[in-house]
Amino acid sequence: MRYVDYGKTGKKVSVVGFGGLRFDLDKSNEENAQLIKYAYEKGINYFDTAPGYCDDRSEDIFGVAFREMIKEGKTDFYVSTKGKPKMFDTSEKAIAAVKRSIERLGVKKIDFYHVWCVRKMEHYELAMKKGGQYEGLLKCQEEGLIDHIVFSSHQPGDEVMEILDKNKFEGVTMGINILNFPYRFKGAEYAAKNGYGVVAMNPLSGGTIPKHSEELSFLAKQGETAIEAALRFNIGCPEITVSLIGFGKKQDIDDACKIVDENEVYSKEDIEKIKNRLGENMNAICSGCGYCKVCPKEINTPAYMLFYNEKQMFKKTDKEMTELVYGLEYWNYTMNSKAQASECIACGKCESECTQHLPIIERLKEIAKWESEGVNDVTV
Repeated sequence: MRYVDYGKTGKKVSVVGFGGLRFDLDKSNEENAQLIKYAYEKGINYFDTAPGYCDDRSEDIFGVAFREMIKEGKTDFYVSTKGKPKMFDTSEKAIAAVKRSIERLGVKKIDFYHVWCVRKMEHYELAMKKGGQYEGLLKCQEEGLIDHIVFSSHQPGDEVMEILDKNKFEGVTMGINILNFPYRFKGAEYAAKNGYGVVAMNPLSGGTIPKHSEELSFLAKQGETAIEAALRFNIGCPEITVSLIGFGKKQDIDDACKIVDENEVYSKEDIEKIKNRLGENMNAICSGCGYCKVCPKEINTPAYMLFYNEKQMFKKTDKEMTELVYGLEYWNYTMNSKAQASECIACGKCESECTQHLPIIERLKEIAKWESEGVNDVTV
């Protein structure tokens, strides 16, 4: 395992981190905890979770593992968790949230606590208001309950830079992967250059890369898969401190650690070559984060946007999309929507929540046309 400095914090972290969003919920907390302990034995020392992950079981699963590890004298690991400005909008709520996470995780303190899911500057401003979340986190820091206050961002690179320039945080977590990195990489480069830690989440683009590994094979070098290329990219970028990976089994951990051992640090020329392989529209894919599911008409917007990736990523024609829209795979995928795309009232709520800043309303109009034309060809 390779270890690097997390910004100016003095902490040496593994370049691969354990992301706590992919546990097998058919297994017990105790069974899932063994995967965390295995990752630690393989050299991973950065563990990331949040309240609500995995049906709100993730922090508890980590708590099982950490208590066992601490009992065994293994304390050289770092814990990361989070709190949203909207949910913890007062100092008192923020302090209570930190204490709650500490209790669930079975540790004495949180090493990296995130102001979570900053999607626009309004969210940052909410966290920073007088008597708000940030003020509570500072109090926790003074009491030794938090080591470092950081933030999690779904913003363009320029806005990440704007927040970093305010000197309130020591690091940032962003969704960076081989498909969307031009959209956010400017922020990662700026952060790394100025001594901030940079954690990259969502390295496989919400499952898009494994699902379309054949179509995305152009990303890979000879002898590797698109999945391997994506992981090598995140792990190899010197601007990225930690690449979070959601592990489901021991083999996933072994594979990631093998890539670390084999991988070289990428040069600027290497990154530029990868950028040139991407089409201009690769930045505009839906990563499936689900934040846009706020439709007052109860349209399942995330499902529709993931469906639209077929056109955006793979250049499918309107005729092909019309044929797909009621195909078995995609109809099952979107059928739990309580309203169809045509019922969009263009209120803009989904677009204001979108982490990728996609033109959702226009895309729903296109999908509505495909659904209208496609319904004539199937029995629904």
